[in-house]
Amino acid sequence: MIQLETFTNLADHPIGDFSPKPTRVTDDQVEALAPLWTSEDKLTKIGIWECTPGKFTADRSQIAEYCHIISGSATVRNLDDLTSREIKGGDLLVLPIGWKAE
Repeated sequence: MIQLETFTNLADHPIGDFSPKPTRVTDDQVEALAPLWTSEDKLTKIGIWECTPGKFTADRSQIAEYCHIISGSATVRNLDDLTSREIKGGDLLVLPIGWKAE
């Protein structure tokens, strides 16, 4: 049976412990994650992610990702053409397969 899942008040949802961000450029940058849902085939995962201020790299060579920004802001720099985009709470960011940035 297929279950319908809903998640509310995500800004108040507890997340896991913070640990060093593996792709950080800023030395003391940390992140935390709260998994919310995984499809039966394990191909789709939904969760909450939080990161402290700083700079890091992102490589989506193998997977696509979409990010609904709940709060905060960032500058995303596409490494393919060096364009930048500002994102903030309320925005939806789509990262297609093959995308690389910082």
